Amino acid sequence: MMLERALDLTSGMMALAFIQQSLEHLRPAVRPQERLLFAPRLVLSILLLAASLGAQLPGLTPGMLTLALVINHLLILPFFNGPYNGGADRMGLLILLCLTAAFNLPHVGALASGPWRELAFGYLGAQLLLSYFMSGWVKVVNPDWRNGQALRDVFLFSAYPAGENIRRWAENPRLLLAMGWAVMGFELAFPLAFLTRPTLLAGLAIAALFHGANACLFGLNRFFWIWICAYPAILWLQERLLG
Repeated sequence: MMLERALDLTSGMMALAFIQQSLEHLRPAVRPQERLLFAPRLVLSILLLAASLGAQLPGLTPGMLTLALVINHLLILPFFNGPYNGGADRMGLLILLCLTAAFNLPHVGALASGPWRELAFGYLGAQLLLSYFMSGWVKVVNPDWRNGQALRDVFLFSAYPAGENIRRWAENPRLLLAMGWAVMGFELAFPLAFLTRPTLLAGLAIAALFHGANACLFGLNRFFWIWICAYPAILWLQERLLG
């Protein structure tokens, strides 16, 4: 996958995720100041999506649009006293910053794509890889995760909008113990999937199913959309380093 193609894919997918998020903040019940912050984000994301699809926008480049989105994000952060949706918001900001750097850094050096641009985009792929491993590491050093209690508490007491039929899974500790170790095993082994193209594709497919299951069971929709936005970056990085 060429760098420009991977950048277009990532920026288009991120723009779609930002459009979805922005629409949630433009409902009539939302505070007027909040709507004023997310209306520009919606417009900029639509323009970025059009640019990623090849539309010619007079006077506007993907680099300018991502830079404008960064400025908009810097205005949103203090409004919510920081990332307003936890890890999903942090991942969205990471993708945006890496894309902004990759689009705007100058073409220097012998490589046509530019080493600094490759470094910025490759950093996103590396962070995605580490995000799964570190998530598994944090769980496996926690005794409550190793004995299944943590996952039982998630189903019993979490504030996620899970239905009563889902919460009854907490009555089956053996099932939750197996589920917890399956998640930890996959996350800890994810760096090994990076070694070959087929295993990476399989690993990303399993990870996407995992995020999709969380969206269906607990309503964590933003994690699903924003995490898969970074998949082109790790696919490009794997091909760049090992292809």
